[in-house]
Amino acid sequence: MFTNTKQLFFLSIFISIVFSLTSCAIAPKHNPIPEERLGKMALIPGIPQARIWGDEGPLYLQEWLTQSHEELMQHYSGIMGQRHNYLAISAGGKDGAFSAGLLVGWTAEGTRPEFTMVTGISTGALAAPFAYLGSAYDSQLKEMYTSYSTIDFLSKRNILSVLTGPSLFDTKPLEKLIAKYIDQKVMEEIAAEHRKGRRLWIATTNLDAGRPMIWNIGAIASSDVPGTLELIHKVVLAAASIPGAFPPVFIEVETGGKRYKEMHVDGGVFSQVFVTPVHIKWRDVARKLKVKGIPRAYLIRNSSFDSEWKIVSPDIESISGKTINLLLKTQGICDIYRIYAASKRDGIDFNLAYIPDDFDIEPSETFDPVYMGKLFDLGYQLAKNGYPWVKKPPVLE
Repeated sequence: MFTNTKQLFFLSIFISIVFSLTSCAIAPKHNPIPEERLGKMALIPGIPQARIWGDEGPLYLQEWLTQSHEELMQHYSGIMGQRHNYLAISAGGKDGAFSAGLLVGWTAEGTRPEFTMVTGISTGALAAPFAYLGSAYDSQLKEMYTSYSTIDFLSKRNILSVLTGPSLFDTKPLEKLIAKYIDQKVMEEIAAEHRKGRRLWIATTNLDAGRPMIWNIGAIASSDVPGTLELIHKVVLAAASIPGAFPPVFIEVETGGKRYKEMHVDGGVFSQVFVTPVHIKWRDVARKLKVKGIPRAYLIRNSSFDSEWKIVSPDIESISGKTINLLLKTQGICDIYRIYAASKRDGIDFNLAYIPDDFDIEPSETFDPVYMGKLFDLGYQLAKNGYPWVKKPPVLE
């Protein structure tokens, strides 16, 4: 409560300055695709197979299904006539430590397969490249999820930057970490596996088009276009950039003979986890690739299923925070039901792992290394002892 006119005077001056700065703020440079072309797939210059819309099947799928065995062997020699294992790593922020621990523990247990295809959303996009490359990168996974705190991922903006800018936080620290872990060597190894036919998919949200987008990281890594490593860094950063909290990522594209910049944010806006792009009958793909036996899909959900009983303070931050968390949890559960139904339709063996409902440790900050370390250890021990993969969503159990 303001008790005198002097305080009111200074408050009015402050508000006037803030609104003045907000009204004349310079937004990040954005050269968006014209509205009449938003529904068409813009291309990454020089990499036509870099991505597909996440809400429709690839336009080239029917043509692909007509290819001969000899043609397919040129691009899928490493997965033709083999057993298939697919891994999907969900969103979850700091709780991504669970998937990292589970993968490393799975290696220690001795039955972790090579994954034919790996997908990642949000924090899952950070872990997916290393899960794709296999157990040789377990130490990197552990380090990423147990050695850093909030300050290593994010930096706070001052109040005026928040009011006049695109986000609450700056992700420069996260950009540096992504560049540190996904280097030239990692990109070349991803490219080598892609040439065998294995696939690494990461999801973002094209905010201008209002549609999900799935990026073929191996196709990007395999291209000889300059700047491919930087593009991969941008895609991974965008995949983990929660809108409003983190700034969007602008990616250069080409359509109609002109260059534009698309605005991309966290793929979790549309989905918390995915195995294959929607509208694809994977049974047809598996038959074409002459998959041996029944394909197996492994989903790692970086969250629990149970509702969190916690008293909410009657303020806007607490109420909105809890509401958004509930929305994301419910969205993730619906995604798993959808994947389960598609797996039954396409003859895929469904396997699910998730954070146990009795894990009740509270983090002390946004990215608390102590909290993440304990969650990593939990995932590690569960997998090392032989994780009891769930064969259908728990509510159906």
